[in-house]
Amino acid sequence: MFGRLLVWARTVLHLSVQIVKRSEPGFVVLPRRWVVERTFAWISKHRRCVRDYETRPAHHEAMIHIAMIMVMSRRLARTGN
Repeated sequence: MFGRLLVWARTVLHLSVQIVKRSEPGFVVLPRRWVVERTFAWISKHRRCVRDYETRPAHHEAMIHIAMIMVMSRRLARTGN
C-alpha cells in the first residue's frame, strides 16, 4: 500500500513522503505531526465526518472537502478586530 502512495505522491504531487515509525513507547514529539493532528481535529468537528455514514469512498472524500471548505471560508471571513 505504501509503495503506491509514495509513487503517486512523487509523480502527481511532486512531494516526497516520509513515513515515521514509532520507536519509543510513550509521548515523543515528531516533526510536523501537529499539523496533521490539527487538521484531523478540524475535520472531526463536522458530524458527517466523525462516523462512517458514507457508503462510498468518493462520498466520504466529498464530505471532507466540504468540511475543509467550511473551515477555510470561516477563517477567510473573519474580521481583523
